[in-house]
Amino acid sequence: MNQRVKPLDTSRLDPLETASLDELRAAQLKRLQWSLKHAYDNVPHYRHSFDQAGVHPEDIKSLEELGKLPFTTKADLRDHYPFGMFATPMSEVVRVHASSGTTGQPTVVGYTQNDIDIWADVVARSIRAAGGSRNDKVHVAYGYGLFTGGLGAHYGAERLGCAVIPMSGGQTEKQVQLIRDFQPDIIMVTPSYMLNIADEMERQGIDPRELPLRTGIFGAEPWTNDMRRSLEQRLGIDALDIYGLSEVMGPGVGMESLETKDGPTIWEDHFYPEIIDPVSGEVLPDGEYGELVFTTLTKEALPVIRYRTRDLTRLLPGTARPMRRIDKITGRSDDMLIIRGVNVFPTQIEERLLKIEQLSPHYEIEVTRQGNMDMVLVRVEACSNDVARDPVACEQLGRELQHAIKTYVGISTQVDVCGVEEVMRSVGKAKRVKDLR
Repeated sequence: MNQRVKPLDTSRLDPLETASLDELRAAQLKRLQWSLKHAYDNVPHYRHSFDQAGVHPEDIKSLEELGKLPFTTKADLRDHYPFGMFATPMSEVVRVHASSGTTGQPTVVGYTQNDIDIWADVVARSIRAAGGSRNDKVHVAYGYGLFTGGLGAHYGAERLGCAVIPMSGGQTEKQVQLIRDFQPDIIMVTPSYMLNIADEMERQGIDPRELPLRTGIFGAEPWTNDMRRSLEQRLGIDALDIYGLSEVMGPGVGMESLETKDGPTIWEDHFYPEIIDPVSGEVLPDGEYGELVFTTLTKEALPVIRYRTRDLTRLLPGTARPMRRIDKITGRSDDMLIIRGVNVFPTQIEERLLKIEQLSPHYEIEVTRQGNMDMVLVRVEACSNDVARDPVACEQLGRELQHAIKTYVGISTQVDVCGVEEVMRSVGKAKRVKDLR
């Protein structure tokens, strides 16, 4: 069998997965020192930025001293487009992924064969943490191609020994047909697209609770615990959060465990996390909310040192594993809307509307400016067309959501309760906000 897809031994966890904290920290420091030297020696950007900061890799004698080094940002990756941040020659790179580039130059990431092997290992570890095994069929509805979701999930499921159904995104009717006919045990997809699949199941008259599907591994976008409850109740599955980003590796940087459902465990033997104040850059202690920062410890082609993810969360002690967890992502610092001086994240509005049973999870937020005043319109679908056809009910639901947003988020909004399928669907990452200011 090809070593690349050799299944993991599912009878035991990886040694560092259950190592003592002292053993884990010692391994992290050794790997960190290698990664810093590798980046400094092979990436001109890192040599220049380290030298400007007056810090040499050999100066870092402890994990706590990592904070002496400068941050890496998405702008750094774009400024060195396409391959200027690679630390290995292209002859050693076996795959390239890239972001969509919708907000500028795409961010390009590369992988050596060893990087691909480690990526497959951490995704396999993640699926195993979700209760998966080689006896399972895994339906992958993340997009394949330059996006890291599809191939990342695929290789990890193969590494665990699962039977993979590489459906990719889109073709929602066919998604449901294959779920009905192939009867997968696990689905890996964005939570927003899982809602589309659930809608299509209802349209076809399929009761998801009668299917073998038991676990959804959802990632690639922030989603709330209210969304978890909605998906679990509607589909009769366990909904678990997988965390990752292409610049650091792809899906599988962290994974929520089935037995705890208390936030993704960061696989700290490969990815060292910090939380910083997003304004000052100061490192914050575990338990405090701020921006998540990662340093790769084993990546060869594209090591990243103190990469600012823009994801807002906090680090928490380990539970299912000794490694630390992250809390639910509350939003991204670059997704934050400032509405009349109030900081607002789409997930805050999602949390409020999901508490109203007669509203569906399909919504969009439109921000405009009239004169000097910011105006916010929330368009949300009613749970059924019967509700949508009742103007009195829609007006009452709109007022209820307006009041909840004003009370808990702190901004005034206009709410439009519309009919089923009147809000645009997404087949990948959800696009919730139209900022037209």
